[in-house]
Amino acid sequence: MPIRLVLASASPARLSTLRSAGVEPTVIVSSVDEDTVLTAAQTAAAEPLDAADIALLLARAKCEDVAATAPDADLVLGCDSVLELDGEVHGKPADPAEAVSRWQRMRGRSGILHSGHWVIDRRDPDEGGTGGTVGASTSTLVHFADLSDEEIEAYVATGEPLRVAGAFTVDGLGGPYVRGIEGDYHAVVGVSLPVLRELLLDLQIPWHTLRSAV
Repeated sequence: MPIRLVLASASPARLSTLRSAGVEPTVIVSSVDEDTVLTAAQTAAAEPLDAADIALLLARAKCEDVAATAPDADLVLGCDSVLELDGEVHGKPADPAEAVSRWQRMRGRSGILHSGHWVIDRRDPDEGGTGGTVGASTSTLVHFADLSDEEIEAYVATGEPLRVAGAFTVDGLGGPYVRGIEGDYHAVVGVSLPVLRELLLDLQIPWHTLRSAV
């Protein structure tokens, strides 16, 4: 029986990345309140969380939320991304003004995009299920072009920066404004295929068996 993968994310880029790699997941968007999750975690830790830990924490929260409400899923994948710039952590801009301000800081500089991944194996043990829960984050250095104010305002006016972590894409309208990356391209898009492959191997699931479910 094909492995039924659920993607706990509304990101079109993540869905497209998986489909391009031969995997056809079902999409179920989580109802997690990210601010509430972060506040609780930081209170428990009694100190600020590292950017990579934040991405992993949110990926786990989304994965667990959907796994609890998707009884037919064999595997649930949760993902989250945050941008680290000058030691500060940034997700999606709250409004166009914040997106413009963010880009004015980012232009001509470099930031680190942290991508968290969390997978829950809900398969029956009789069908090879491990009952495992695994996660990992990956970090990629992103070099931004030195945009003019006019270019920033025109990009923000498209609405794209408001929908994505870090206020940019590398695979969409923001592509011309990224000079280069050092690390995993797919992680910047939203889901690292090499990291996901390794997590699946931890659950005794070779990548090609997931691909054959298409």
